[in-house]
Amino acid sequence: MKHFIIPIFVPHKGCPHDCIFCNQKRITGQYNDVEAEDVYKIIEEHLKTIDRNNSHIEISFFGGSFTGIEIEKQKEFLSIAKEYVDKGLVDEIRLSTRPDYIDREILDYLKKYGVKNIELGAQSMDDDVLMKQCRGHSSEDVVNASKLIKEYGFKLGLQMMVGLYGDSFEKDIYTAKKFIELKPDFVRIYPTLVVKDTYLEVLYKKGIYKPLELMDAVYICKELYKLFYKNNIYIMKIGLQVSEDFTLGKNVVAGPFHPAFRELVESSLLNDMILYYINMYFKESKSIDLIVNQKTLSKIYSDKKRFFNDILQQISDKKVKVHQSTDLDLFEICLRNEEKCYKMSLFDYINSII
Repeated sequence: MKHFIIPIFVPHKGCPHDCIFCNQKRITGQYNDVEAEDVYKIIEEHLKTIDRNNSHIEISFFGGSFTGIEIEKQKEFLSIAKEYVDKGLVDEIRLSTRPDYIDREILDYLKKYGVKNIELGAQSMDDDVLMKQCRGHSSEDVVNASKLIKEYGFKLGLQMMVGLYGDSFEKDIYTAKKFIELKPDFVRIYPTLVVKDTYLEVLYKKGIYKPLELMDAVYICKELYKLFYKNNIYIMKIGLQVSEDFTLGKNVVAGPFHPAFRELVESSLLNDMILYYINMYFKESKSIDLIVNQKTLSKIYSDKKRFFNDILQQISDKKVKVHQSTDLDLFEICLRNEEKCYKMSLFDYINSII
């Protein structure tokens, strides 16, 4: 079944907590406010392009602070979305908001309007990092909101960012472990980018803030991927959605930007896995067959075979022949020579090293 999300960006006017890294209008490329007629138009335009048969369709209200806008606007937008759910044209409603914009009263009416998924822009579980971003909420707010959301029966999503001002690798791992304790249904991971017209841009230009290099961001996200994967927490997204204007040199001033960032992370991880098992089972072999399915191969070869060529250099005494097979699932590989054959999955690999 194909999964479709109808995105509706709802900015929060006059938010008292202007994060130093955030400029939602620059990120989304949407500069106008949204009214009821816009919501109808966006939904209708998307539905025209979707085959309802064998499709799961969600309406997503995003912008970071949906439950912080005027209650009348929230209910107006939610009632429109619910019309489509009640007619069977859409399956679910989801939204993103701040941890400190969640309480029982809010959850009561979100439940009434049929919301199923709530994502919290937690970003970090380190209070010093949160303070430096001027987030206006604490790690305790994340914990309390998460527990309430799960108590009410909503699916919980948590968003985190790596490479924030004052952040570190250790703090990112700490955040991931705290997320795991809260047992979210899914997470999103975003590398911090310096966006135009933000205070982070000022800090960057003054030399106070230094963003992560691309490969450092890939490494950190790869370690987070392992932790979430091992704990059966679905990683919905890694990296920001790319729009026409949201590219390096336009609205992105600096930082680990890549249009297919998740592909880089998964490619690096899969090639680590291949090298690990070659060294474990085929250290003395001079010729090895690597068998994968087509989708896995495209990930292994991502970014012009950047990571695959790296491992070939590390095992330059061996000849690796690559074959495709429909018998293997995504993230499964098979290694063999004339004497032996081993099949393993990414889950096997992660469990063996963590």
